[in-house]
Amino acid sequence: MSTDTLGDMLTRIKNASMVGHPTVAVTASKLNERVAEILKQEGYIDSIAAVENGAKKTLTLAIRYSGERRERKPVVSELKRISKPGRRIYCGKAEIPRVLSGIGIAVLSTPKGVLTGSQARRLGVGGEVLCYVY
Repeated sequence: MSTDTLGDMLTRIKNASMVGHPTVAVTASKLNERVAEILKQEGYIDSIAAVENGAKKTLTLAIRYSGERRERKPVVSELKRISKPGRRIYCGKAEIPRVLSGIGIAVLSTPKGVLTGSQARRLGVGGEVLCYVY
């Protein structure tokens, strides 16, 4: 059992997209659901489906690809976990990182909820930097 469910989810998405799988199943948690919603809003995944199997709940994420069927490439090129259980990384509202000069997104856990870097900048809040996606 992984204690870092978000890190596990990001690794599963990255690995599944590298080999061309259409969907990936990840462990459901409130944090994973919110990060998956942000990835869907930003266009990195197509859909999210919650599946309950008794007491265990999983999320099935449909990975988005670009290009023709033969030459399709995953939209996600890199998912990088920043704040880890052993070392938490925080930033103030003035230090929110810009990923690849605005091409990618930073996902933050703030007092106003889990937000992208641009949303946190707009609301004027800082927080824990969870991951970078580009």
